Amino acid sequence: MSLLLCRQEHVKRPYFVEAMGVHLYSSQELSYVIFNHPLLVLDDFIDERLLTFLREELNQGFLALKLERWMKNGDNPDEALLIILQECDYYSMSEVGRFRQMAAALRKKHPADFKRMKADELFSLGQYGRAVKLYKELLEYPPGEFVDDMFFARIWNNLGSCYARMFQMQKAFEAFENSYKKKEQDEVLERLYHLSQMDERLSLSGELAGEITEQKRKAWNQRMEKAREKAKEAEQMKKLEDLFRQDPVKRLEGEAKLVYQWKQEYRNMA
Repeated sequence: MSLLLCRQEHVKRPYFVEAMGVHLYSSQELSYVIFNHPLLVLDDFIDERLLTFLREELNQGFLALKLERWMKNGDNPDEALLIILQECDYYSMSEVGRFRQMAAALRKKHPADFKRMKADELFSLGQYGRAVKLYKELLEYPPGEFVDDMFFARIWNNLGSCYARMFQMQKAFEAFENSYKKKEQDEVLERLYHLSQMDERLSLSGELAGEITEQKRKAWNQRMEKAREKAKEAEQMKKLEDLFRQDPVKRLEGEAKLVYQWKQEYRNMA
């Protein structure tokens, strides 16, 4: 993930946001991260490192001083984020007000749901390792009215998705199995089926295999084939993009090879 906004500020040492894996080069980018990713900044975002960045890189000494006073007073943490949005002057007052409402709504969430949403956000940003850590912590929650079997099934499923993206297929398979035990859902069984097809070391138990009808198997295989075709198209587009970044001679050579490859694939389909 990368950010590139309009305001030019002479930053020698950018600010690294660990949770997102991005470097910030301006007050605009800082405001953008706060406004668009509240789940990742509502807790423990403002610290001495950020104050140093504001003071020494963005020439925002007055803002750093206001935040420093806030840290000493231990006031509402969300107010500090609002101060940054207001002082950096990138979002309008109505947008800052909307952020206030958004933060207040998130604070009303059940702690487990808040953490789950944060983990989901990290997953969407490709921060799979950090998401795994939070999902594992959620599995330690004591069962209750909100933290029920459906909740745990969702967490196990999301954990399995993280492991799959990290190519840890055995762990992914076990996580999906645990999800299915908590709540029998066809989409989870489908993931188990596909993993067993992709990796011969992974096998469905007799009980699970018995739940897969021929109709389901056929539909799932068709879906997988469509997904492969879509991935293949995306790969071909990337090849074209890479070609246009090369010098003219290499590009012509690459174009010829790519067209020849496509022709061969077309003939094989006939």
